Amino acid sequence: QVQLVESGGGLVQAGGSLRLSCAASGRTFIGYAMGWFRQAPGKEREFVSVFTGTGGTTYYADSVKGRFTISRDNAKNTVYLQMNRLKPEDTAVYYCAASRRTYYSGSYYYSIGEYDYWGLGTQVTVSS
Repeated sequence: QVQLVESGGGLVQAGGSLRLSCAASGRTFIGYAMGWFRQAPGKEREFVSVFTGTGGTTYYADSVKGRFTISRDNAKNTVYLQMNRLKPEDTAVYYCAASRRTYYSGSYYYSIGEYDYWGLGTQVTVSS
């Protein structure tokens, strides 16, 4: 059974940092693109970042570029999201996702529909 389990969320003050982890089990995700999305109350789920499965290219939403860093450890089947200089508008449930698709353009990974597996999410709350 394939599972993605997020952890590392919590409550932090604006300007602080958190590191999210997503542990995958049930199969290897080497070659899969691993992404992070988030969903704030009353809003649609939105793309945050992706680490492609081939080439190891990373992409970020403009709103987090320069503050968030995605990384992965294939030996541990784990992907991370380091979040620095957090803002109240970063408050959301953060979801990890895996895509078996390979695209040359990273923009395809911005779409929720391109992902095959999802975690249940971890709450991040940033207080002002």
